[in-house]
Parts: sequence; structure tokens; C-alpha cells
Amino acid sequence: MLLTPEVLTILILNGIFALLGVVAFVLSIRIYLGWNIDSTSPLQYKLEKESFLASTIIKYIFSIKVPLFLFFVFALDKISNVITGAMCAAGVVDATQIGMSLIVLKIINLYLFAYWLRLHSQDMTDKNQPYTKVKFGLFIGLFFLFMVEIVLEAFMFSSIEINKMVSCCGSIYSSSSTSAISTLFTLDTSLLLALFYGNYLLIVLFYFLKNRHIFTLLNIIFIPVSLISLILFFGTYIYELPSHHCPFCYLQSDYYYVGYLIYFLLFIGTFYGLVVSFVKESKVSYKVSLLFNSLYVILLTMYVVIYYIKNGVLL
Repeated sequence: MLLTPEVLTILILNGIFALLGVVAFVLSIRIYLGWNIDSTSPLQYKLEKESFLASTIIKYIFSIKVPLFLFFVFALDKISNVITGAMCAAGVVDATQIGMSLIVLKIINLYLFAYWLRLHSQDMTDKNQPYTKVKFGLFIGLFFLFMVEIVLEAFMFSSIEINKMVSCCGSIYSSSSTSAISTLFTLDTSLLLALFYGNYLLIVLFYFLKNRHIFTLLNIIFIPVSLISLILFFGTYIYELPSHHCPFCYLQSDYYYVGYLIYFLLFIGTFYGLVVSFVKESKVSYKVSLLFNSLYVILLTMYVVIYYIKNGVLL
């Protein structure tokens, strides 16, 4: 499996990022331990130059993380064609014990890395650079998560057995499945939708009240609530099949790659909802969060409305 073009591309890029990451990690430790913006010593002057180098490396790595994550999902979908039993990326993820853990870690890293970029952007707008020690201290922790991700990714691809039968998405994401996600199908649909729309309305309310900590908390809750609602309810209207709950299949051309748009809207909306509590408060962050969360809710709701208009019934 390591010799497929998509996997080789990911592993080569990961190798390059790991080398650059080590350089940035060493520089980050030096900066974190020795930084003093009020000092005029040669050491501080040297650290200021090193901070620009380290920031450039980190920005480069993190800026590629989002498109590389999308390419990772594309690669999973592509190699599913050669794995027995797999019909989409879900089968590839299920082919190893660490597949789902890797996906979760990648998503967590995306949020943390995006937060670093936001913190860096705020730091560069202030001549006193108040977030310099914070952002490089944060990267020291992120470096270890990043390296764990790279190792797990290489291990996952190397441990996939092409001839080993795996489960298809239809069996993984069903109430009869023995996987952990099968317990979600016991949730009442009415309660789930009440949580989804209620969570969104509270986000709207606290957008106007400008309570940034509650606004952030509601966005954190909105991430799992939205994903569960998407899998259990809204996804079936995208597929127009009551039994199809896969969160990967609508990334395919059969559904016009709408999954990429759905996840993009959710990521941007919730990310900007999170950062309002951790960087200098910005009206722009509030507006971007509400806009993208609203587009996410509207898009999913329209699938249900259009299906009902076309067929006169709900699934």
C-alpha cells in the first residue's frame, strides 16, 4: 500500500514537514526560554531574527495542513478501490485499529494549528509582539502531536492488507454494527434535531450578547452535535436513502463533492467561534463564525426541504 502514488506523496511531504518541524522546534525552545522584548542584548536581536525564520517554517507547514488533510481523505477514497470489501474511505479507516484515532487526531491538530496561525497573525499586528512566547510555547506542544500524527499515518498505511476483507460503510454506519458508532443510532431523531437547531439558535443569541466564553463553549458543543446530526439524519437526505449514513461517501463525485463544502463550512464556523476566547476579541471573528455556521445549517436544511418538496414525505 505504501507504493501507491497518493500514499507516497503524503509520506514524502510528511518527511519534509518532519525535518522542517524539528528545525522550528529547536528554534521555538530557544525563543521561549530566552525571549525578552524589552531587552536590547545581542541574544534578543538574534532571537528576533530566529523568530521570523521559525514562524515562516511553521506557517508553511500549517498552511499546507488543510489541503493535505483533504488530499489524505481523497487518498483513502482512492485506495478503497483495491481493498477487498471497501466501498469508500470508511472501509480503509476501518482496515486498521488506529484509522479512526488518526482521523480524530488530524482534526484536533487542524484546529490547534489554525489557532496558532491566528495567534501569529495577532502577534504580528502589535509592535510589542505580546503573543511571541505563547505561540512558540504552543508550538512546542503541537510539535509532539504533529510527530505522533506522522508516525501513526505511516503505520496505518504500512499495516493495511489489500487482501484482507474489511467492512463497507453500509455495515460500519448502521444500527446493527458492533462498532462504537452504532450506539449513536439509539438516539431519538427529534431530540437530536432539537439539540442541533437549539445549539445553533443559542450561538445566534450569544453572537448578539457578545459573551465570548459562552459563544466559544457553544461552538465547541456544536462540533460533535453537527457531526452526529449529519451522520444520523441530514446525510440520509444527501444520499436520498434512509439506510445510508456514511460520512465519507458524499465526498465523492456522485454527490458533487458536497462533503468538502459541508466540512469546510463547519470547520471555519466553529474555528472562528473558538478563537474569540483565546485571542484578542474581534468583531470579525464573531461575524465569520456566525456566517459559516449559518451557511452550514442552511445547506443541510435545504437538502431536507428539497427532498420533501420533491417527494411529499420525509425519510
